[in-house]
Amino acid sequence: MPKTGGEARQFYPVILAGGSGERFWPLSRKSKPKQFLSLDDSGLSLIQATVQRLTGIPGVEVEDILIVTGVDHRMQVLEHLPELPTENLLVEPVARDTAAAVLYAALKVAQMDPGGLMGVFHSDHRVDQPEVFAQVVQQATALAAARDVLVTIGIEATYPSVAYGYIERGETLETEAGQLGAALPAYRVARFTEKPDNARAQEFLATGRYSWNSGMFIWKVQTILAAYERYQPELYAALSTAMTVRGGVRRVYPTLQKISIDYAILEKADNVAVIPAEFGWDDLGDWNALERLLRGQGENVAVGRHVGIDTEGAILYTTNGDDLIATIGLDDVVVVRTNEVTLVVHKDRTQDIKKLVQQLKDNPDLERYV
Repeated sequence: MPKTGGEARQFYPVILAGGSGERFWPLSRKSKPKQFLSLDDSGLSLIQATVQRLTGIPGVEVEDILIVTGVDHRMQVLEHLPELPTENLLVEPVARDTAAAVLYAALKVAQMDPGGLMGVFHSDHRVDQPEVFAQVVQQATALAAARDVLVTIGIEATYPSVAYGYIERGETLETEAGQLGAALPAYRVARFTEKPDNARAQEFLATGRYSWNSGMFIWKVQTILAAYERYQPELYAALSTAMTVRGGVRRVYPTLQKISIDYAILEKADNVAVIPAEFGWDDLGDWNALERLLRGQGENVAVGRHVGIDTEGAILYTTNGDDLIATIGLDDVVVVRTNEVTLVVHKDRTQDIKKLVQQLKDNPDLERYV
């Protein structure tokens, strides 16, 4: 519920749960995308773990959380999160990327509490140190409350990844530690760079000035709405008007531009800040993440039964405990066996799974496997 009077601004975390998780195909399917899967031994789906992590932040209750999802996944969200108030579920009639989703949520928060703070988080990320994560979010909310800045949470780059976007740090912003002890430094963002090639990623890492773009953002709701009015006036006008008319979102949403929040707002704005942090973050973007998630002592990572000869660096996954994956003479491959699909892909080609899924979508005889 909104806080009033002399109390601190209320914080409303928004979870984006509209993704299809295609790079985790064939485990992630149209009927059950990645955010509803459990990939570790916690028993929690990724979206459940996300809510648990956010409610671990002091002052955040389930009633403060909003979730943006697609029309096909509305019931699954409610099944996984029965404690979520139904009015906190924002359903997109069609997917229009993150700029539209974030604006939809920001307009809803503004209706609930015009003076509120808003955070943007993804439903399919993993965090190994939730206590540190909570402290970083608290610092980011304090910075966003004190200044009209769009705060991004960067992840300290530890190797030259080509799978993430990068944020270059500019001048230092003074921040107050508050109750968190020694605060992490915050910086103005000098520039965003989309996924680089390996050579450029090596250069970024060597400078010590770059963080990975986690896709987590915190701001005053009025600050982000002002940015939309300035940088995306057509998108802002269309959706803000639609939300005042019964059935307006359903009619207008399909006409909205499909663009990410990074391209639409953050790369254009001159009031973006970054707090680089490390709390065991992973975006679980494709099957290679399973190796990071389930590190073991052996040469391979296997979920289910596997027997191999001369097989090294493999990721092997079966959904049926009675099935067996047998390999001979394979290095650095991913093998996934589900009830009706078997995927075999080299570990450095997992990003191409999306292309394969698109081929299936384009073939009426194979579309049922998506």
